[in-house]
Amino acid sequence: MSSSLRARTSTRPGQPAPERATGRGARAVIARLVLGSSAILFIELVLIRWLGSNVLHLSYFTNFVLLGSFLGIGMGFLISRKSWSILPLSSVLLMLLVLAVQLFPIRLNRSGSDIIYFTSASPSGLPAWIVLPAVFVVVAALMAGPGEVVGRCFGQLDALTCYRWDLIGSLLGIGLFTLLSFLRAPSVVWGMIAAVMLVALNQRGFKVVTAISGAGLILVLLAESITAGVSWSPYYKVQTWGHRSWDGATLVAISVNGIPHQVMAPADWILAQSAPTYQQYRVPYERTNSLRLDNVLVVGAGSGSDVAIALSKGAKHVDAVDIDPRLVQIGVRRNPDRAYADPRVTVHINDGRAFLQSTDATYDLILFALPDSLALVNGASQIRLESFLFTDRALRTAYEHLKPSGVFAMYNAYRQPWLIDRLAETAAAAFGHRPCVDQTASRRAVITVAVDPANQKCAAPYAPPSEVVSPATDDRPFLYYKGGAIPAMYLWALAGIMLITLLTVRLLGGSFRSMRSYFDLFFMGAAFLLLETKNIATFALLFGTTWLVNALVFGGVLVIVLAAVETTRKFRTPPLPVVWGTIVASLVMAYVIDPAWLLSWPFWPRLLLACVVGFLPIYLANIAFAKRFAATEHAQSAFAINLLGSILGGCLEYGALVTGYRNLLIVVGVLYLLAFVLTPKRDGALVTV
Repeated sequence: MSSSLRARTSTRPGQPAPERATGRGARAVIARLVLGSSAILFIELVLIRWLGSNVLHLSYFTNFVLLGSFLGIGMGFLISRKSWSILPLSSVLLMLLVLAVQLFPIRLNRSGSDIIYFTSASPSGLPAWIVLPAVFVVVAALMAGPGEVVGRCFGQLDALTCYRWDLIGSLLGIGLFTLLSFLRAPSVVWGMIAAVMLVALNQRGFKVVTAISGAGLILVLLAESITAGVSWSPYYKVQTWGHRSWDGATLVAISVNGIPHQVMAPADWILAQSAPTYQQYRVPYERTNSLRLDNVLVVGAGSGSDVAIALSKGAKHVDAVDIDPRLVQIGVRRNPDRAYADPRVTVHINDGRAFLQSTDATYDLILFALPDSLALVNGASQIRLESFLFTDRALRTAYEHLKPSGVFAMYNAYRQPWLIDRLAETAAAAFGHRPCVDQTASRRAVITVAVDPANQKCAAPYAPPSEVVSPATDDRPFLYYKGGAIPAMYLWALAGIMLITLLTVRLLGGSFRSMRSYFDLFFMGAAFLLLETKNIATFALLFGTTWLVNALVFGGVLVIVLAAVETTRKFRTPPLPVVWGTIVASLVMAYVIDPAWLLSWPFWPRLLLACVVGFLPIYLANIAFAKRFAATEHAQSAFAINLLGSILGGCLEYGALVTGYRNLLIVVGVLYLLAFVLTPKRDGALVTV
């Protein structure tokens, strides 16, 4: 979450600030502020999760919802200066948005070559160039209501006191959402909580309208939640259904976020099929001269079919790793071979890369079994759940966990031929010799490589083209990005976001000239969001892309920001020039310490150093922010500029495709340098605060 200005609000620049609440009135304002901030974080996370699961374009553009939320909060702060209110519309807009998504479902069109995603679905519904801007605008409008509540509260209390309670409310919101993710609560529960929050925030005269629209929201989500076979994991909306195949076998199909994902069938039936879809399951066992199966690792175990096949081939022990507990649970209950009930199987709910880095076991066979996640890590617009599994270092780690006679294999349906060549060359670099590559119809391929090249039995030598895309790395884990310029559709979309933001801020906030004294806050907002993105990527690499790691990073950032605010409130901190100097020093330290150096460290030392390196710049930057924030007089204009910077930071995040995540720190440093240069001297903020 951006370190957006939560400042005291005055009606117009040049007018006196409103009177501050005291005593019981202040406590009531704090309670409303905490509820409003909790609602902002909770509803924002719910929208990212639910819309990403139902609007398939958003499965790969989650930051559209995030940036729309930022804009909405800023709109709310600007509206809080005015006599009218947008809050009563929030519940109505939320209900209409959910209803529209259910009535007009979207299927992903993957026909273009410039899209950085992987899987397929039948194209239908409105095109992305209509859906994405519409979602962005509607999300911004409905989030303006809770933002307005918080903005009005900021006008009644001391600035840093408001910021403190705003952060506490934000922590409560993210904690509630994390708890519901842990419990795998259905969407109707999310809707009920959001509806209750909005009813509680509205004034008495609008509670009936808000309650009616909230009831409509709950009914729509209830219909979804009671649909046969629908459930929620921490990552997806999951749906299962069973049917019989042409030769009588009972199959159980699983789709996630509306995309066909897995099929459970008896292992013997799968191995007997001649269709290209099923050949991939046999090939890893056929491309070696000798293969022991004393210890097998299956990454992407899912509902258990690959595990059942390994057992049918004689595996004595299988470590089954999958990031999604719900898919494994479905496998436990419905897999026809009951693979997870077999005493030879040990289940690990974990990120595949994180498991490889943490285990000391060695294996006869390691399978990367269809590990395509169909989801992005929240807060990082181009990191998928499996991104760090296919980097050069990841395959080298797999090599290091194989026995001398061991074999590694990965298989999937690949959208482009260059993906197959890229992965084959990555495997060749990791193992020191070329793998076997078996390609079938529908872009399916199996890449098999043995530790000992003499143990390989390839159907035909792998002959890569003259130019192969270089391997993905831990710093640039973008397997499905071919390189070169950022695709045009991304640039057009981001330009549209900035244009909408500029027009909105100009319409509600007045002339930009009146905001020029806060241009330093513009760059602080952009820098902070990029810094947060870099931390999400680093912690995902070091500890896995699981939902829990992601939630802890978001929560940790809020705790560090709160610590910076409390430091500024209770202690005399150095002048701003000194603080800026420490920020630069901390960024240099973060740049010099390559996260890859920490991968081999034990968990607790790795966590400690990662927190110091990642959170120290955030702590220092927010001390500078709090000091500058305390010196502002007209918070609406300052907030609008800071918000615009946050949205720019979200757009600049796509630059990681070209620069890599480590070099984002250079961009962050430049942005903070500009903020330092532009900090007004006449406010006395640079010297005396």
